[in-house]
Amino acid sequence: MKNPVLTIAGSDPSGGAGIQADLKALSANSVFGMSVLTSITAQNTCGVSSVFHLPSAIIEEQLDAIFSDIPVRTIKTGMLATPEIITTVSRKLATQNIEHLVVDPVMVAKGGYVLLEDDAISTLKAKLFPQASLLTPNIHEAEVLSGMTIKTLAEVRAAAKIIHQLGCQFLLIKGGHLHEQPGTDLLYDGRFFRMYKGEYIRTQNTHGTGCTLASAIAAHLAKGKPMADAIEAAKAYTTEAIRHSFTLGKGHGPTDHFYFLQA
Repeated sequence: MKNPVLTIAGSDPSGGAGIQADLKALSANSVFGMSVLTSITAQNTCGVSSVFHLPSAIIEEQLDAIFSDIPVRTIKTGMLATPEIITTVSRKLATQNIEHLVVDPVMVAKGGYVLLEDDAISTLKAKLFPQASLLTPNIHEAEVLSGMTIKTLAEVRAAAKIIHQLGCQFLLIKGGHLHEQPGTDLLYDGRFFRMYKGEYIRTQNTHGTGCTLASAIAAHLAKGKPMADAIEAAKAYTTEAIRHSFTLGKGHGPTDHFYFLQA
């Protein structure tokens, strides 16, 4: 566990999503997880009730503390809710020799709470997407970014061509909510598509799956795997974490990040 990976995201006190899920997924995939907090949420398995965004100054100071001491080559971002936060993060990342930046464009919590301000979407597109090695929107996020309704794989491909023009190197549209072949993800590099067919596991305990997948991909990239292989390994891990998910609380329970430790 010698590969440091930094996650920049919001917190989930219930532990299923956000920076807590990121750190679990990073550890489970054998890299050393570090974290910079952007927002504090009051949430549980039923949903988000309140959010407090940290001032940009303390976010910048957290990043400076890491970058001045520890070489970081792989970073994953999650909840970056405001234009100010996005601008700060983008500016600081531009000063570093980042090899891999995995951007999970978190927009809405599973319970429907909006986690990305409307005026922040354009900032995300303009400032952070061009820095991204990989962008990982789900179907809803891909619809927002492309301006399309997405129900079929053909529409996923069409949306991917639109979104990729925003500047990311690779784009992975996650198909957990896809009407046609749910569980199938599509990778696009601007020229070629690669489909990742996955098992669709029917469970309501899927809190934090997007955070988990993106962090697992970052972990495998940090260990030197090519993008396509990193995604394949991370998808296999996330599928098993969902398979071993469990009921906790009254809403959407978490996945089991350490399912392989069960006796």
